[in-house]
Amino acid sequence: MASSYGLGYFFALQSGQMIMLALLLMVGSFYFGTLFGDNVPIYVSHLPSNSTSSSSLGNSTIPNQVSITYRKVPLSIPENGVDVCPLNYTEYIPCHDISYIKELIPTLDLSRKEELERHCPPLDNRLFCLVPPPEDYKIPVKWPTSRDYVWRSNVNHTRLAEVKGGQNWVHEKDQLWWFPGGGTHFKHGAPEYIQRLGNMTTNDTGTLSSAGVYQVLDVGCGVASFSAYLLSLGIQTMSFAPKDGHENQIQFALERGIGAMISALATNQLPYPTSSFEMVHCSRCRVDWHENDGILLKEVDRLLRPNGYFVYSAPPAYRKDKEYPMIWEKLVNLTTAMCWKLIARKVQTAIWIKQENPACLIINAENKAVEICDAVDDFQPSWKIPLRNCIHVTDQSYAQKLPPRPERLSVYSRNLRKIGVSQEEFDLDTLYWKDQVNQYWKLMNVSETDIRNVMDMNALYGGFAVALNNFPVWVMNVVPIKMKNTLSAIYDRGLVGVFHDWCEPFSTYPRTYDLLHAYRLFSQYKSGGEGCLLEDIMLEMDRIVRPQGYIIIRDEPSITSRIQEIASKYLWDVEMQTLQTKDNNPESVLICRKKFWAIT
Repeated sequence: MASSYGLGYFFALQSGQMIMLALLLMVGSFYFGTLFGDNVPIYVSHLPSNSTSSSSLGNSTIPNQVSITYRKVPLSIPENGVDVCPLNYTEYIPCHDISYIKELIPTLDLSRKEELERHCPPLDNRLFCLVPPPEDYKIPVKWPTSRDYVWRSNVNHTRLAEVKGGQNWVHEKDQLWWFPGGGTHFKHGAPEYIQRLGNMTTNDTGTLSSAGVYQVLDVGCGVASFSAYLLSLGIQTMSFAPKDGHENQIQFALERGIGAMISALATNQLPYPTSSFEMVHCSRCRVDWHENDGILLKEVDRLLRPNGYFVYSAPPAYRKDKEYPMIWEKLVNLTTAMCWKLIARKVQTAIWIKQENPACLIINAENKAVEICDAVDDFQPSWKIPLRNCIHVTDQSYAQKLPPRPERLSVYSRNLRKIGVSQEEFDLDTLYWKDQVNQYWKLMNVSETDIRNVMDMNALYGGFAVALNNFPVWVMNVVPIKMKNTLSAIYDRGLVGVFHDWCEPFSTYPRTYDLLHAYRLFSQYKSGGEGCLLEDIMLEMDRIVRPQGYIIIRDEPSITSRIQEIASKYLWDVEMQTLQTKDNNPESVLICRKKFWAIT
């Protein structure tokens, strides 16, 4: 996606005096409602449901009640609207809820950190109320300034600043958090570290881009500064980290406008397709790669493309004390058995390359050094599939040499041919979404900088995201597991995304997306049963979209009319517009906008 750092980059390089001047400008702009938009919420009264008082601001009345409400069967929505969760649920993530996971602890394999994975509560133990913003929540700082500064009150947690401030993860600056661009192994800044990796992968002759790296998986990403500074090289990064002792690291990343999600390497495959990344990066990612016969390294092997790199910046790569030499020896033995080649080891970092060497794998398998997986369908979505302690050999008949970006955006993937999508259909889809995105921006009546974090909830071939390439946004492309696996083709276009089942909540914090795009999503779940109802998916949309964020819905007339009927109960404004289908027929489009409300 387009990347320019402008104001934020300028601030990060200036003296303390200039930084303070910038902070004064930002705080002043907030109070005048200019640089950061309208920051005045409508209030929901925290009064008992039998109170005769109403919640209002000016001419606006909010009848919704504040109450802990759980999902019931059958589902019914109160006449006065969906209840509002109390203020102690401002960071509610249903499938990563600590209180529920504590109940499961006796059944989980803690030695493999299974507690960090998704664990969705049963339906009757799932909240069915609107997640409120925290006290003093403000409309987020706009990109590109948000790369370096966000409102403190929006992520009001000090622990990372306390324990990681010395490594320049994040610092407190009055009403703001400041992100200098550092990390545990690059406290002097990500740009210098990224250039060093480029040197290490090219024998000191180039950059990561010239090494052929355009898509990166960042394991244990922290506040995602590594990803933020890869953007200027045209490199797309899928960043993830668990909800662990560094709680809220993903929330910081998303508040900054950097793509990230909650996930963990533990017992299941990650929800990304096979052969999707040219680099997997671990900088003090807190993963025990050497344990359990290297099963987690074998998952990295599955995700890496041929000749892809594994970057390991951690004490075993350079320290000679404690147990580190033993760990390093195990890593060398495991990677050798997997036919990886160590190409560089210096300045606290080791880099391996996944060689295209089938003969090596065959020999090592015959010698019992490694096991090759039985043939499986590469197109089975990586969703709730247990890790396999073997090397996955991909079907080379569908492998193709991918060009660099931006040419990669136009690639017709051989994976599409395998599932029956023609080149003509692919090209028409690309042209269609280019036109539709321009129409969307007119209908929303927003400037380019008003939208940063975007999710395409039913991404199909990735055409919507490609159409946004020249906008200052990033897109999380979601392929529902009910659909054909087009996610591999989306990665072949140089984009990033994830498999997901919308019968369950997504692995992200509340208030993290400016725009949700739902094209033919609800109709895929019409017969999904309890937990997959239209009202359930709308509740999850409300949880993850930001106040004043947009939701664009296109679907069957019966579905759009039902959403239009109940949208106000979710405190959404909605307009019905008309655009053209791919067949040039008129189609109703819902432009929904979440109100900015708060609990008094």
